[in-house]
Amino acid sequence: MAGGAAPAPGALLSALLWAAAAAAAAAAAGPEGSPAPSAFGRVYRGNVNISAERVYAFAYRSQPGQVDAVRVYVNSSSENLQYPVLFVVRQQKGVLSWQVPLIFRGLTNKAFNFTASPSQPQYFLYRFPQDVDSVIIKVVSDAVYPCSVVSVQDIVCPVYDLDHNVEFNGVYQTMTKQAAITVQRKDFPGEQFFVVFVIKPEDYACGGSVPSSVHGNVNRTWNLQRTKNLQVTIVPSVKKSVYVQAMFFSFLSFLSFYLGSVVVAFVHYIRVQRKASAGRLCPEDGSGIMTSSQPITASTPEGSSYGAIDESSSSGGRQFSSPEGRPRAGSDTDSSVEEESDFDTMPEIESDKNIIRTKVFLYLSDLSRKDRRIVSKKYKIYFWNIITIAVFYALPVIQLVITYQTVVNVTGNQDICYYNFLCAHPLGVLSAFNNILSNAGHMLLGFLFLLIVLRRDILHRRAMEMKDVYTLDYGIPKHFGLFYAMGIALMMEGVLSACYHVCPNYSNFQFDTSFMYMIAGLCMLKLYQTRHPDINASAYSAYASFAVVICLAVLGVVFGKNDIWFWVIFSIIHVLASLALSTQIYYMGRFKIDLGMFRRAVMVLYTDCIQRCSRPMYMDRMVLLIVGNLVNWSFAIFGLVYRPRDFASYILGIFICNLLLYLAFYIIMKLRSSEKLLPIPMFCIVATAVVWAAALYFFFQTLSSWEETPAESREKNRPCILLGFFDDHDIWHFLSAAALFFSFLVLLTLDDDLDVVRRDKIPVF
Repeated sequence: MAGGAAPAPGALLSALLWAAAAAAAAAAAGPEGSPAPSAFGRVYRGNVNISAERVYAFAYRSQPGQVDAVRVYVNSSSENLQYPVLFVVRQQKGVLSWQVPLIFRGLTNKAFNFTASPSQPQYFLYRFPQDVDSVIIKVVSDAVYPCSVVSVQDIVCPVYDLDHNVEFNGVYQTMTKQAAITVQRKDFPGEQFFVVFVIKPEDYACGGSVPSSVHGNVNRTWNLQRTKNLQVTIVPSVKKSVYVQAMFFSFLSFLSFYLGSVVVAFVHYIRVQRKASAGRLCPEDGSGIMTSSQPITASTPEGSSYGAIDESSSSGGRQFSSPEGRPRAGSDTDSSVEEESDFDTMPEIESDKNIIRTKVFLYLSDLSRKDRRIVSKKYKIYFWNIITIAVFYALPVIQLVITYQTVVNVTGNQDICYYNFLCAHPLGVLSAFNNILSNAGHMLLGFLFLLIVLRRDILHRRAMEMKDVYTLDYGIPKHFGLFYAMGIALMMEGVLSACYHVCPNYSNFQFDTSFMYMIAGLCMLKLYQTRHPDINASAYSAYASFAVVICLAVLGVVFGKNDIWFWVIFSIIHVLASLALSTQIYYMGRFKIDLGMFRRAVMVLYTDCIQRCSRPMYMDRMVLLIVGNLVNWSFAIFGLVYRPRDFASYILGIFICNLLLYLAFYIIMKLRSSEKLLPIPMFCIVATAVVWAAALYFFFQTLSSWEETPAESREKNRPCILLGFFDDHDIWHFLSAAALFFSFLVLLTLDDDLDVVRRDKIPVF
């Protein structure tokens, strides 16, 4: 057997080893023998009985900051359990004893309290009951330090219970105040195992100070009394029936969304049939929405548009004043459609763009002048590109997380992955199946959104083939490429979030956020495309921007912890990108970014702000962009000052805040323009707000944190709260999937009220 001692710095340690034959109450009988000076590394043999004992004395010195421990090996030829041989080690600050043959203390389902130290590791035997297939070993302590290790080992000899070899066998975790290990019967053929507790001689592995011999400073935890009171409880884990219930709950909960969608589609079909039988409503002439002579801002006089263009006789009138006079667009599937080039397929395009897009009050007809087939093909590139990106991104991610899980299973090191160990239910090779299952909602609802978009797309194609005037000249131009891309992004978010939760840690958190960046970006692009179909960003430039963001996220993972230079460079890039994007939005894409842009910007500032202070030409856009830039500059300053370690979440926060700001601006301007919110988009907006609020509540219930050491992270672990299978973070997965689905429906249905309004009566904002 073994014992170890960690002496105080600079102290002379005297260790006296007694060996005596003990019989019940007669263990102290007989005269005490005089200590015999002994040397390390030698084997001493002798005979003892009930009246005779042997005493050996060892001495050594320890230097400050040096981790030294004594290992004592003993064996006895006696196998009599009634008269065991008792060994006692008396140290300067403690006493350690054990007997040979050793009688193992068994653990049951009741809590058991004990004390361990570096010189006195503890281990216990546990046998699986007949009807139990898996158990959870829960260990708690009132003290953070000293750092300890909890190990589960098979019944083999020797038992690895030293600091330097406890990791050689079984599974193990470092621990401060809490630890939990799930053990399955199938992993132990003998249906029993050892639970080993080792107190480490230093606390660096658990987040304590580094030993002075390594760090060079005073070690704050070295002089602590290195004994720890622990309580261990072994309780049965969930049964297989709970796994089945959890799977049914997950899939049925989201299949109910499919049922609701079918009901809504059926009701919509009935209403359309009734309208068709009663005769379709007459189109609105713009009254109640916006008349052509009444601009958004009532204080602006009629006719003040830049270039003195009259909507009824110039651009707008030329296109839509007579629906019969407008050339009809063919089917989107026409293979003869001209490929999109860098030039518009219109005569005098440059002069038209510069005149039309710089009008003070724009209408949708001004920004939907391109051939619909070409624009539709442009937006379909978003869909095909995101599928390509998803495949090339997901395959190496899946391979990497499989490698992570394999390393965890082979080495037994449960400090690699930051699970909520109090609610981590294994299945097969997966250590936390519940965290993976809860991401099924993203995939199911993403696929449902694709089906909803496909239905709208098919109906729109049929209307186009029938030359329906409402489809050709009324409402928001229907381009579904971005919607398809959003559905794929939602499904991929579920896949990559599941991959991240195979082994959550600092290095692979970017997998969980990459497609969230894309979702937020695609939503903003879709909002902008709604009223600016001709001038929205191309798929290539959009995905190139997302690639830059993901590259910055990777650099933030590597350099964003403490390197101030990275945050300075990132903040400069952030501010400049905000200004460049704001300029493009304000001037409707007509501001050229080249070497002369700085000179032009200085001239504009001088003429409009210094020489004479004039009112901005596009007041609504200016207000939005000023608020947006203030928000982004605040994020840049916050990052530069506080330098958050979770850089991926920091970037995601920037995207989400900008999306919410733009959505709020869009809805406010829509209501300000006397447009209506129909019941379905209104329901989706309310549902989005409610579900997001509930989801964020569970998101901020921190159950683990890879910003800390694994032992410190386990202090935040909590038990399951739903079906005994799902924890708070799993509920976040469920609710966030539903919230994203409702958010997408808001964008899909927000402007349905404009389907009977002419495009030259729909304002642009």
